[in-house]
Amino acid sequence: MRLAMTAELPTDPEAALALQDRLRGRVDPTNPRPPEFRTVAGLDSAYDDEGNVVAAVVVLDAHTLEPIDTATARGTAVFPYIPGLLAFRELPTTIAALENLGTTPDLLICDGQGLAHPRRFGLACHLGLLTGLPTMGVAKTVWGNHSEPGNERGDTSDILLDGEIVGRAVRTQRGVKPVFVSVGHHIDLDTACATTLALSPRFRQPETTRRADHLCRTLLRSG
Repeated sequence: MRLAMTAELPTDPEAALALQDRLRGRVDPTNPRPPEFRTVAGLDSAYDDEGNVVAAVVVLDAHTLEPIDTATARGTAVFPYIPGLLAFRELPTTIAALENLGTTPDLLICDGQGLAHPRRFGLACHLGLLTGLPTMGVAKTVWGNHSEPGNERGDTSDILLDGEIVGRAVRTQRGVKPVFVSVGHHIDLDTACATTLALSPRFRQPETTRRADHLCRTLLRSG
């Protein structure tokens, strides 16, 4: 698939901060069209102790959850590990994996943050602008404040940063820790949460994330 805009990939933290500040105003947290996602893609990255990084994209049929397409890429993490700027460690390899993809999915689901980010511009927002596709983040850890949602599948609670709702904690399985959903681009929060539940019929994480994570770990072990 092709990107909708040229990716800027700064290696300097100050330049990365400036880029986030410049781009965040372009994020659209609404559904620009009926949110009918026939194909959904999970994106994930993994690292080893030497700084090698692998990225995987797994495209599934949104209704059957059967795989349609996959793509991978390998690289080296050159950007320093700085909270709030972790996207810049993953972007180069993630972009390469997306460009290797033979199909264009209707929705991208990142293993990370969207608007639930100190500058309201996490990885999901960045990839949404770069691809022009609806994009959302489903993270395993929270960035912001929230109360524990109810114990039943589908229970939610808002995630707040500076008094602003930036996402939701979503209980995808009864009695299991919630995941943390936030908007990336071209999708609203209600749709993102409903999609997360639909893609998590049996496990805590969406099938998109689980499949991409498994492929990343397999790649990393294979060297």
